[in-house]
Amino acid sequence: MTKVDFYLLAGTGQDARETMAYKLVEKIYQLNHKVYIHTQSALDSERIDNMLWTVKPGNFIPHEIASGENNPETPIIIGHEPNAPHINDVLVNLTHDVPLFFSQFNRVAEFVDADDTHKNLGRTRFKFYKDRGYELDTHELAN
Repeated sequence: MTKVDFYLLAGTGQDARETMAYKLVEKIYQLNHKVYIHTQSALDSERIDNMLWTVKPGNFIPHEIASGENNPETPIIIGHEPNAPHINDVLVNLTHDVPLFFSQFNRVAEFVDADDTHKNLGRTRFKFYKDRGYELDTHELAN
């Protein structure tokens, strides 16, 4: 069954969530896991794509934006479509909702920043997973 980790951030805003997601993706990649990063839009997918190229100069994390023709060896796929690629390892959810395909993954990472609106959205997602009996963990992080 899918395990869901909620990361509670001290900072606010999309930058705080995406920066923490980058740190987690980097760690997951180093552990040889495959990751699907689910974003709200094509613009968000492009921003994450650029972030993975530029956050740490010289530290390349192989990745692609989902296209339907992705190399199966690529460890990190970024997308915003309602269907996920055929990856079942780790889902990093950067959207406000629970993706319909979340249960195909072994692990799900959810990020909740300190903004009241995002806290409420995070509580809604937490309740969704909890009501369905998924294993949940919460991690309070300082940015």
